[in-house]
Amino acid sequence: MSEPSGTIESTLHERRLFPPPEMFQRQARIASMEQYRSLWNRSISDPDGFWREQAQELHWFTPPQRILEWHEPYAKWFGGGRTNAAYNCLDRIVAGGRGDKTAILFEGEPVDEENQPREVRRLTYSELLEAVCRFANALRKLGVKKGDVVTIYMPMVPEAIVAMLACARIGAPHSVIFGGFSSQAIADRVADAKSRFIITADGGHRRGAVLELKRNVDEALSLGSDEVEKVIVLRRAGNKIPWTAGRDVWWHEIADGQSVDCPAEPMESEDLLFVLYTSGSTGKPKGIIHTTAGYLLHCHITSKYVFDLKDDDLYWCTADIGWVTGHSYIVYGPLSMGATVMMYEGAPNFPDFGRFWQIIDRHKVTVFYTAPTAIRAFMRAGRNLPDACDLTSLELLGTVGEPINPEAWMWYREVIGGASCPIVDTWWQTETGGHMITPLPGATPTKPGTATLPFFGVDAAVVDRQGNEVPANTGGLLVIRKPWPGMLRGILNDPERYQKQYWSDIPGVYFTGDGARRDEDGYFWIMGRIDDVLNVSGHRLGTAEVESALVAHPAVAEAAVVGIPHEIKGSAVAAFVVLRGGNEPGGELKKQLIDRVGKEIGSFAKPEVLTFADGLPKTRSGKIMRRLLKEVAAGGEVKGDTTTLEDMNVVARLRDAKAIEEEG
Repeated sequence: MSEPSGTIESTLHERRLFPPPEMFQRQARIASMEQYRSLWNRSISDPDGFWREQAQELHWFTPPQRILEWHEPYAKWFGGGRTNAAYNCLDRIVAGGRGDKTAILFEGEPVDEENQPREVRRLTYSELLEAVCRFANALRKLGVKKGDVVTIYMPMVPEAIVAMLACARIGAPHSVIFGGFSSQAIADRVADAKSRFIITADGGHRRGAVLELKRNVDEALSLGSDEVEKVIVLRRAGNKIPWTAGRDVWWHEIADGQSVDCPAEPMESEDLLFVLYTSGSTGKPKGIIHTTAGYLLHCHITSKYVFDLKDDDLYWCTADIGWVTGHSYIVYGPLSMGATVMMYEGAPNFPDFGRFWQIIDRHKVTVFYTAPTAIRAFMRAGRNLPDACDLTSLELLGTVGEPINPEAWMWYREVIGGASCPIVDTWWQTETGGHMITPLPGATPTKPGTATLPFFGVDAAVVDRQGNEVPANTGGLLVIRKPWPGMLRGILNDPERYQKQYWSDIPGVYFTGDGARRDEDGYFWIMGRIDDVLNVSGHRLGTAEVESALVAHPAVAEAAVVGIPHEIKGSAVAAFVVLRGGNEPGGELKKQLIDRVGKEIGSFAKPEVLTFADGLPKTRSGKIMRRLLKEVAAGGEVKGDTTTLEDMNVVARLRDAKAIEEEG
């Protein structure tokens, strides 16, 4: 892994401090920096007392007897306690007198001739509870038992939430796969999780087309997932699909008529809630493990304090259900708060880039949480689209998925927020479960581009390789020095990888894999990954995954993948390919290779640039010098030491190949 760069000069925006807006339309739960510091200090100095108090907000079948048992790198939170995530998101809310409140407000992508949505649905908490109970009973009837991992591969529709909560209700961990993943990616994840049940849909709507989800599942199962016994199919798009009798069943046929009474399974605090696969620096995705009580509590209190959710809010997180953001901040956090959650099925640019702003205007969204990638795309589309909509219902804005550049932050604040909405720029990971570094609205003065300060219970630091904190405005490695409730509990089927990847680089701390610095105010500036993991439009993508897809083509001898800056995506994939003897580079082969990556992983992983080369820059020990590839791919001058190169002329040849590729 390469070291992050050292001192980074502050821009004019970085030096400008935005106090909590006086026009924030409500009294925030944490109303001052003094209150934040007091609570944060207590959460670090007395974690048992702090988290015991926070845990009282959840429902427990059996209250926890212990708060934290820590044996590095394994944590156990709320030992002796028994709870259920679905019960906390549904039964607890209904029992509290809010059963008639809207839980999910859904808008489908298709529009009519007047650009109005063809489908808008509302589910109250009582209706959602009944739907979850019916489907949970259906799963049990099919043979799903406590501990069985159930794979979910669905569009962004309310039934995806029903499926997740039904699994949680009966103690069957879910493994949700993003609907943009290919059949091979599905097959790999199903096999690793040893999943016997898959929940999918005939299709989903995206940019005016139908995503063939069921066909992707069928293709995945043809690749060797022999353990799958049942495929449950939601009738969504109405497209014609293949059908395997005895294995495939319709959602409505198994769920309709089931009892709406399904007692929630009392789960031990450390019982598995879900597995979620994420990319790593090797070719094999990691099955991140999250357990029940600690994860749920982390999502609950971050939703409470970071989004400052109130009973009359309409909250909209634009993430897909297949990513951790969808898990934590569409499902478990907001619903455990009793919030009304906006859910949209399709793309942000269908039928044009005004769709998000029209949704906010139409439904009066108050809290809006989206990705910097989307914000940059909206900026390019022009402000005439948001200006045509009434966005005055917005009271709070958030960003997630990657660091936001100051220019995008300012546009978001001025154009979308009308200079009156706090922005919570949140840093966290699949592995952390929930927000780790974030402003608190109404309390934290903000600067464009920084996630500001740690959340309660988060002891974050920027250190060198020996674990020593580095001076202000010096680049270093971002670590977490104490366990927190929402932390991952391991990697499914691979404890050695868990130990090596997160707990071996810097002794005694969790290493995030990100570079960062702290400024003179103690604010954290996230500088991005320092390993071979790219952040493409907020999707974490391992370079080894893309390289493996390329090398699997019979014409390819070797491939190397790096990230390059991209105005919209943040980072884009650049690939260098060395062909086997007897194969000639050309446009058709390039198209085959790019399409192969899309088929093996998903369209979001396709290389933006693919260059045929006669060799890769390697050290004498055979290690590829990816730094040089990044510089060549970005069109910049190759800098730094090249004395360890085995072939000193390879860089010049790469430049020539890149120039030919650009001209061609």
